[in-house]
Amino acid sequence: MPRPTRLDLPGVPQHLVQRGNNRLPCFLDDDDRQRYLQLLRKYSRETHCAIHAYVLMQNHVHMLVTAHASGELSKMMQSLGRSYVHYFNVRHGRSGTLWEGRFKSCLVADDAYLLACYRYIELNPVRARVVAHPAEFPWSSYGRNALGACDSLLTPHPTYISLGQTKQTRTESYARLVSERVPPSVIGEIRQYLQQQRALGNDDFKKMVEAKTQRFAGIRPASRPKKSTGQCGIVVDVHAVAARPVSHSDPLLGGISDSDPLF
Repeated sequence: MPRPTRLDLPGVPQHLVQRGNNRLPCFLDDDDRQRYLQLLRKYSRETHCAIHAYVLMQNHVHMLVTAHASGELSKMMQSLGRSYVHYFNVRHGRSGTLWEGRFKSCLVADDAYLLACYRYIELNPVRARVVAHPAEFPWSSYGRNALGACDSLLTPHPTYISLGQTKQTRTESYARLVSERVPPSVIGEIRQYLQQQRALGNDDFKKMVEAKTQRFAGIRPASRPKKSTGQCGIVVDVHAVAARPVSHSDPLLGGISDSDPLF
């Protein structure tokens, strides 16, 4: 059976995941993680792919990326994957594949859905119970997006920039968003669209994707049909978010562990 072709539109953000083969570790220490980020910075620049968010877990990677031309995201991931596997095998005295097949990705509407994916990615270490708060995990984009730390790898998306007039107000507003509990229904929807490599967004967004790609953009039931709202169910009021205090001790678990068999 031929493998499905990814939906790919220039200028449209994509949420991607790549897992270690058989879910084995793809990072054994911080030197590995540092080398991966160096290579990601190199190949994202060469392919003109803007990285908005990322997290390096022990056995998988999530990213939120916008490519400025069709096919560039695949080129970036192919170059990154080959270079990192060569480095990893030489350094650790091993051979063979490291990744579990191709990466998976889904298109994401540049609205509340995009901010949901930002939060989903950076809260991975919390859902996996590696840390209690994303600020405690150094291998994600949370430090830049929520705390204002320097990270030359990242390019803020316009939707993120709209959270505030200045860098400080944007990071504070985003930190408040992250401190809110991500509903399990939203986590499940993000995982479904990523698993099936479709277009995560409202009906108008899906219609636009279908018109431009001539392919179905919604998700299909894995087995028996389930009732679905078809909506992410998130409305972001930037002014309301900005008015709430930042808390770094709020419970952030979304009700679903990252060890879930999907994502």
